Amino acid sequence: MRSEPLDDSRKKREALTFLILAVLIWPFIAVGVVAGWGFVVWMYYMFTGPPGPV
Repeated sequence: MRSEPLDDSRKKREALTFLILAVLIWPFIAVGVVAGWGFVVWMYYMFTGPPGPV
């Protein structure tokens, strides 16, 4: 198999795709995961009460 060098337009498209993923999409996913976990814990405490001795 022979690999051909990437042309300039493909390099630019890949760089733009990486920047969109790294700067825009992944931070929103990370915040959503943390917020989702916080919501799960909050709902758990709504039904079971806070931790600690009663």
